[in-house]
Amino acid sequence: MNFAVAAVVFALVFPAELPDKTALASVVLATRYRPLPVFAGVAAAFAVHVALAVTAGGLLALLPHRALEVVVAGLFGVGALLLLHGGGEHGPDLRPADDRPPTALRAITTSFVIIGVAEFGDLTQIVMASMAAKYHHSLLAVAVGSVLALWAVGALAVTGGRGLLRVVPITVVVRLAALAMVTLAVISLVSAVEG
Repeated sequence: MNFAVAAVVFALVFPAELPDKTALASVVLATRYRPLPVFAGVAAAFAVHVALAVTAGGLLALLPHRALEVVVAGLFGVGALLLLHGGGEHGPDLRPADDRPPTALRAITTSFVIIGVAEFGDLTQIVMASMAAKYHHSLLAVAVGSVLALWAVGALAVTGGRGLLRVVPITVVVRLAALAMVTLAVISLVSAVEG
């Protein structure tokens, strides 16, 4: 496994996920259920999404080199725009469906479903697919870096997300992640032009 690729992917996915609606949903879920079952459900949902995104990115890698670099640049550009323009930070409605006492299985299932639905077509899926297309010879490293980044954000959200957002302004996180994606878009476009 290429640890450098895993580190690059982690460094890009982690800040992209911090301001995301799924991180906020994880914070809210942790206020309704015990943290460990919430994290179990969140982690499982993220693992499924990493598998889907890496598979999609691997398929994109079948394109000719120049076309692939243009598509990757476009995906990074879209990701940066979504970050800068909000992309819907409000997340799903997390009100309890009924008054039954929460069980661990219910917390895991609810967390898995909410995060699973909220994450489809999300910014981080675009980022992960882009990274998988760019580093198609290191798909395992992309998957490991992605899942570790998402799990780290999930753990932060479940254990102390509100406190973190008081220390680091969300706008700083968003702008840094957008800058990283714009930089990668430019690098991909230069690679496409140079052939």
